[in-house]
Amino acid sequence: MTTPSSKDSATETLNARTWSNEETAAYEAAVEAVNGAVGAYSSKIAKERGKERPDQEVIEAAIAARRNLAQVRESLRSEDPEQIAAARQQYAQLARDIREGRA
Repeated sequence: MTTPSSKDSATETLNARTWSNEETAAYEAAVEAVNGAVGAYSSKIAKERGKERPDQEVIEAAIAARRNLAQVRESLRSEDPEQIAAARQQYAQLARDIREGRA
């Protein structure tokens, strides 16, 4: 079996090895946690843009954070269970914080 390089995409990594059901579920949950945070930032951006006097700094910060999350999502590696577990917890909490106005 080949070893994926750091330049391999998540999809290429997916195709390079056989996963257990638990690994698959954990990876998908981590991706969904990141996606949840992306969605929360998108909602925050839309809400701010809908204001009579939108705060451009809030919008730009949320756009930058969303861009960063796309990079985080791409960097997830299924073969790193600690990274996957941390991402699930961290980004699910981030999504809650954004939706509740704490981030």
